[in-house]
Amino acid sequence: FGLGVPVILRNSEETESSTRVLKKQMRQVKNPFGLEIPHPSAASVTKGITLTPDCLEDCILTCYWGCSVQKLHEALQKHVYCFRIKTPQALEDALYSEYLYRQQYFIKKRDKEEKCCQLPEDAQVVDFGPVPRSRYPLIALLTLADEEDREIYDIISMVAVIHIPDESYRLSCRILYQYLLLAQGQYHDLKQLFMSANSTAPSLTDTPPDEASTDRSLLEKVGLAEDESELHEENSKDCVVCQNGTVNWVLLPCRHTCLCDACVKYFQQCPMCRQFVQESFPLCSKKEQDEDESTQI
Repeated sequence: FGLGVPVILRNSEETESSTRVLKKQMRQVKNPFGLEIPHPSAASVTKGITLTPDCLEDCILTCYWGCSVQKLHEALQKHVYCFRIKTPQALEDALYSEYLYRQQYFIKKRDKEEKCCQLPEDAQVVDFGPVPRSRYPLIALLTLADEEDREIYDIISMVAVIHIPDESYRLSCRILYQYLLLAQGQYHDLKQLFMSANSTAPSLTDTPPDEASTDRSLLEKVGLAEDESELHEENSKDCVVCQNGTVNWVLLPCRHTCLCDACVKYFQQCPMCRQFVQESFPLCSKKEQDEDESTQI
């Protein structure tokens, strides 16, 4: 490098002792609530929607049509700072009746009977206005029916924000957000993990023909279209690095689940999106993995 130029030499041990990604401490809790939309393609504001609750205890399902976006998020903040939203009445008090219509069902334990939610004809609601909207089409609230059960579970309520297509906005029916409300006064936004292996990711054949052709043409324009056989082969792999170990680690904040126990320690950036990893957590412990393998054998 020439005379007088300082050079810093590092041995291999110093290079290997780089900063490790923080392992997030997880706490296992039991969620008593489950909610599914069995026939999303048939849902509309005029025809209504079918919901299938699946709960571990007796629950109350309350549906609020045309709920104010602002009032709902104010209600979630009140759960944190003012009072706990563990009953339908508590949510109604927080919403100040800022919704168009309300329906309520009693859900028996483990009962998976479909419940039909629909606006009455005299409401004369065919859409909720142009986007961006001030009202959500439907809010589904699940709460525990028995007072004793609210003392057992950490999660006491679940709020699901559901989009339903109408005349002015025909986006397909889906759950937009799900919030779990805890007895201690917190609430958590459930988010999907991006699985890279052994996943049954929806292919173009799972979507309607017109939407599939549109998606395919958009991908071809940007050079991202692939053969379905290649997509199936990619989805059948395990760890994206060694392609041998079982995927187990979730990387945050990107939420990609793509690394096994052996490879996770070598990466400070996500191998899928190159985003820096701030925290990570395992889907299951080494002991649980060994038990699963022995059971399969």
